[in-house]
Amino acid sequence: METRLDLMANEFGVKVAKRFANIGMLLTQSSLPRSTQELVSLRASQINGCGWCVDMHTKDMAAAGESALRVNLVAAWRESTVYTEAEQAALAFTEEGTRLADAHEGVSDETWAQVRKHYDDDQIAALVAQVAMINAANRMAVILHQKGGSYEPGMFAQVAEQAG
Repeated sequence: METRLDLMANEFGVKVAKRFANIGMLLTQSSLPRSTQELVSLRASQINGCGWCVDMHTKDMAAAGESALRVNLVAAWRESTVYTEAEQAALAFTEEGTRLADAHEGVSDETWAQVRKHYDDDQIAALVAQVAMINAANRMAVILHQKGGSYEPGMFAQVAEQAG
């Protein structure tokens, strides 16, 4: 399958990308740990089958110094010992917030309580936004048939700078 549309080669697509970059910059400035943000983005991207986003977030995590062990075990985080309780709460939240059609209640009260235990209101607001934004990005990339493999860390820095 060929990529259906290059958003970065389209005037309106570039405007959308800049808005995404603005929100992304805001999220990186939040007090939600950057490593948690990347774990969340990677896990949602795995669930949604987004090769482009899995490629991006695994490479960004590696570039930020995350261990290969922690990157490679995200899909099996429940059966792993390398994530903190706070990270596990964020990963459960991500899965439930991504698989909305699988559970009528969305994020369970139990998962919400775990998130509340480990994060303050600002961090939870960032976590909610992170899950929402990565799911939107996954959907755009999957719809457009963007393939993983060509992402290089930092390649969107110019878009982010122009968005700021």
